Amino acid sequence: MKLDNLPRFHLAEFPTPIQYLAALTKAYNGPGIYMKRDDLTSLGMGGNKTRKLEFLIGEALEQNKDTLVTAGGIQSNHCRLTAAAARKAGLDCHLVLNGTEPKIPNGNLLLDIIFGATIHYCERKDRDERLLQVADKLAEVEKKPYLIPVGGSNSIGAVGYVTAMLELASQIKDMDISPDAIVFATSSGGTQAGLTLGAKITGFKGDVLGISIDQTQIGSDPFPPVLTQIANAVAERIGSDIRMTESDFSLNCDYLGAGYAIPGDLEFDAIRDLSFHEGILLGPVYTARAMGGFLDLIKKGYFSKNQTVLFWHTGGTPELFAWAEQCREKI
Repeated sequence: MKLDNLPRFHLAEFPTPIQYLAALTKAYNGPGIYMKRDDLTSLGMGGNKTRKLEFLIGEALEQNKDTLVTAGGIQSNHCRLTAAAARKAGLDCHLVLNGTEPKIPNGNLLLDIIFGATIHYCERKDRDERLLQVADKLAEVEKKPYLIPVGGSNSIGAVGYVTAMLELASQIKDMDISPDAIVFATSSGGTQAGLTLGAKITGFKGDVLGISIDQTQIGSDPFPPVLTQIANAVAERIGSDIRMTESDFSLNCDYLGAGYAIPGDLEFDAIRDLSFHEGILLGPVYTARAMGGFLDLIKKGYFSKNQTVLFWHTGGTPELFAWAEQCREKI
């Protein structure tokens, strides 16, 4: 493989720690719960997108680009970290956010502003077109824009989670633990594609279970083909002979709730349990939904008491401040 030869820009200190959650394990009567703390990456209040951005910005710099352009929701963790990474790399940043500009910005949006990103607001249906328009207008004034897809989830960004799985393999060997499953939030696909491919490469035998935040297995736009396409493009990019099929991906779509970025009791209960038992914060949109689903699966007996499960915390805690009123009412 040619992982070491790909362009990469250093953004954070790895490996991120793995912690045993003794109090939560006791509260739920097993399985043994460990947590991989990608919320502790040092850039811009942390999160998993940093791993992807190292490779995306590496390519942008190799191509002599001077401006990062990406898109997301108004509380996008990916956009917040892209804005932070742009500053570290000496690049400008334009963000296309679906939503209405608030009178008082908070959460991730406030951090976008602090990092000096230029923000373009639009309706969700217009976001993809607006992203291209912003890039075209920058090119017209002789800027050199580098487009990053939503979530950084393409064959470039997802390499970051192949390297993350290599990192994990070394850590669990040193800790002498053998997780029966890895559980994490999945949405745009890059994290799950990279982790699942990385599991194949490292010989990890456990389940690599993505708990869907907003995607489904069926319908007009099913998710497994997206995961397969990203993973195989990554494999080709890094020079691996492995090819994935849809059946290689483990996906749970039972916890979609009221929809994307609409947290409910499941999410707020998970935020409460982690904060009360372990002093760890979850983001209300991604990690709280995934943790809520994971804890519900424990209650239902999906995981047995004698198993070991690693929950991969992908970050998102700055979003909590955008949900202050709901947190006060429900926690």
